[in-house]
Amino acid sequence: MIYRRHKKTCEHRTEGRKYRRCRCPIWADGFLDGQEIRKTLETGDWEKALGTVREWEASGLEPLTNTGQVTIEQAEKEFLADCAARKLKDSTQDRYRILFRQLNAFAADEGFQVLKQFDTPVLNKFRATWKGDSGLADLKKLERLRSFFKFAMASGYIKQNYAAAIRNPKIRPNPTLPYSQEEMLAILAEATKWINEAKKPALNKARRLKALVFFLRYTGLRISDAVGCAVDRLRGGKLFLYTAKTGQHVYCPLPAFVVSELERIPRVSDGYWFWTGQGTVETARKRWSEALADLFEKAEVKGGHPHRFRDTFAVELLKSGTPIERVSILLGHSSVRVTEKHYNPWNRARQEQAEADVSKSWANDPLALLEAKGTLQVRGKPEVVN
Repeated sequence: MIYRRHKKTCEHRTEGRKYRRCRCPIWADGFLDGQEIRKTLETGDWEKALGTVREWEASGLEPLTNTGQVTIEQAEKEFLADCAARKLKDSTQDRYRILFRQLNAFAADEGFQVLKQFDTPVLNKFRATWKGDSGLADLKKLERLRSFFKFAMASGYIKQNYAAAIRNPKIRPNPTLPYSQEEMLAILAEATKWINEAKKPALNKARRLKALVFFLRYTGLRISDAVGCAVDRLRGGKLFLYTAKTGQHVYCPLPAFVVSELERIPRVSDGYWFWTGQGTVETARKRWSEALADLFEKAEVKGGHPHRFRDTFAVELLKSGTPIERVSILLGHSSVRVTEKHYNPWNRARQEQAEADVSKSWANDPLALLEAKGTLQVRGKPEVVN
């Protein structure tokens, strides 16, 4: 038996499974040589579907090939297992799971089950369902989609990576906006106010929130990495950031008052300042992001965002004369080019500041003053300079 599996958006859903005039996918349901078959026929054409079933009945066999018959669910499981084997960050794996939830919801609406059904037009239609994402978020999600289909092609599940043909979204440059000193003071003043006015158990959370502000500002960590940072990574006033490809460890020294703040606050768990160590870091990250958003609003800091602490960390280093290569190492960027992409305007500002300092130094230079007047003192006698 074949039947029409209507999409949720199909206006003919009430017409029943035998309706022939829409283009919803057609499925087969029955037995062939004693074996139950329930699968999509990968077509919306009723006559073509009937022809496929007649061929099966005539041959007594259902044509199965390894390529193209792998289900979406099976491919996702294999891919996530590969991500775990490669020891990708939990936050990265969580983002893939979010993508797969969206992909599965789309597949259910369209009546798709196997990976072969996702060609470029279908994937473009799937991309159109991404609502509320920024251009950069769209690009990152598209990169994850391409990575998944590249894995599927390498595994022999599909013959072509159709996601590779999808064009990138246009991204407007988003300038780096570090916090000014006034904004930092306003944020910390509001955080202190929350501590003074809080009662248990809100008091402990208020204390941790202020410590998190310090931690983000003076480590340059992304908020997910800061929230999931283990206590034992801080030793001798230095925070272990990561191990470079060369095998050398990268540390970031912290100011004494930040270390003292971290030592005084009540930890969420024995091993972490801001996370229980159970569940996902992403869940904890969302809660702290919400708390910080409230803090920014109360402090009247417009455009407040946790990532701006990282920007502040980087820009203050550049302004103090730290070479961009060293800033790149502390930020954990894959190359200096990534750092230049985000912070080159501030690197140029540092150069312009240095040039202005040189020019300012001429103000009290006697040679420069005489040159400006058109005369130079040579062996006690003024000489006109042409």
